Amino acid sequence: MLKNGRMVAVLAVFIILLAIVVAGCGGGGTGSQDGGKAAAPAAGQEAAKTPANKDVILATTTSTMDSGLLDVLLPMFEKKTGYNIKPISVGTGQALSMGDRGNVDVLLVHAPADEMKLVEKGTVINRRLVMHNDFIIVGPPADPAGIKGVNKAADALKQIAGRQAIFISRGDDSGTHKMELDLWKAAGIEPEGKWYQEAGAGMGQTLNIASEKGGYTLTDRGTYLSLKNNLKLDIMVEGEKDLLNIYHVMQVNPEKFPGMKINSEGAKAFAEFMIDPETQKVIGEFGKDKYGQPLFFPDAGKDENTLGQ
Repeated sequence: MLKNGRMVAVLAVFIILLAIVVAGCGGGGTGSQDGGKAAAPAAGQEAAKTPANKDVILATTTSTMDSGLLDVLLPMFEKKTGYNIKPISVGTGQALSMGDRGNVDVLLVHAPADEMKLVEKGTVINRRLVMHNDFIIVGPPADPAGIKGVNKAADALKQIAGRQAIFISRGDDSGTHKMELDLWKAAGIEPEGKWYQEAGAGMGQTLNIASEKGGYTLTDRGTYLSLKNNLKLDIMVEGEKDLLNIYHVMQVNPEKFPGMKINSEGAKAFAEFMIDPETQKVIGEFGKDKYGQPLFFPDAGKDENTLGQ
């Protein structure tokens, strides 16, 4: 009986040990799915989503800020990627200059000819079409220059100059200012005199000055619509294909600035975000509820030569 008892005891111990081993293996299996060892890859994946360098410096035109578009898009980008975007709102000329010096990581601007100069220099890379709206000439309801409904902007500027009606220029080397200068050139006029005044300011402020002084100015449609209710300005000239206002996003090339610590990964993330279908949908809807029309039209993936057709 004792011998049999020992055998029973040994067998019982063996069964207990086997149960412990099985339980341990079972716990490991559960851990590989929900916790335990699986926690390490999950933590690793989460760490990969957290940028090593979170700050991304964006140089952009005042119109994207004044219109309110970036107030919507930038929080979306930060939530989606974990980056902290730091926008600098200046004229496109200044933004391009900052990119050319390696002082920013990414650009969102609207002066195609000047943008291409940086592309050709290799200062910026991955230039991509994002959106467009258009330029319009606005002025006081009384329309002292009689330009309302004129088909060509250059002809309208000729009438403004001929009657020496007040014209407020941004005068800040922005994309809008560059377009204005091109239009004066097309009109064959070198604007000067008391009637031609330079604000040296962003689009919103320039519109306010024009409204206060009863003058004309060239503006992008988006900024005008966003401020329209506070302005004494009407649309005078619009719809000309040459007045298209096209925006591109582009990354500053880190290879051009090896000592500047360009956040190339953050810049790439922002560029990809701007052409992402979800972002493009938001761009296309922005302004519809308030103004009855979008302030910008999404263009990612389109042929730039077909815009406005």
